[in-house]
Amino acid sequence: MRELCVCVSVLLALATQAAARPKAGPEQKCKSGPVDLVFIIDGSRSVRPHEFETMRKFMIDIIHTLDVGANATRVGVVQYSSQVQNEFSLKTHGKLQGMVKGINEIIPLAQGTMTGLAIKYVMNHAFTAAEGDRPKVPNVAVIVTDGRPQDRVAEVAAEARDKGIEIYAVGVARADMTSLRAMASPPYEDHVFLVESFDLIYQFGLQFQDKLC
Repeated sequence: MRELCVCVSVLLALATQAAARPKAGPEQKCKSGPVDLVFIIDGSRSVRPHEFETMRKFMIDIIHTLDVGANATRVGVVQYSSQVQNEFSLKTHGKLQGMVKGINEIIPLAQGTMTGLAIKYVMNHAFTAAEGDRPKVPNVAVIVTDGRPQDRVAEVAAEARDKGIEIYAVGVARADMTSLRAMASPPYEDHVFLVESFDLIYQFGLQFQDKLC
């Protein structure tokens, strides 16, 4: 009987310790500090409707892991095709719910692939004080594309990087690796990702979360 009482006491103590431990999981928020993050998403006609939905889910999954808010991580989204469209800026939404709603309301442009034009827009407009960019807060841009740019990207991407914008280039399926490397920040092994399909884009999301946090 004494041995049984000892065993029960040990089990109760272990159970109490386990309950007291903080839970880890995908819902745990990133605590890296403030970041100004802009997604630059490909809305060209080559992106099929279900692929665009996967890209939409990809963005929502990432922001769910971030500590978002006016004084934490701010998020903006720019869509590009033959033109550039600001879906919402860094200052638009101060709460997660508003960001998710804004992402779900994006309508694909379904035209060409002017990636260089999009990078220039983000550099000159999205990352400005007027649009919510903060001084001394890291600027991070995530470009998602499934094709080869129809304009020049190397020069404008280099200018953006010189201005302090850290660029991640995510290519899907038909994307051109040379163009991805021309856009991304060094080292390329940390900033260039190429996946076989939009269904696998979550692989970048996992690695990106690790790097940002």
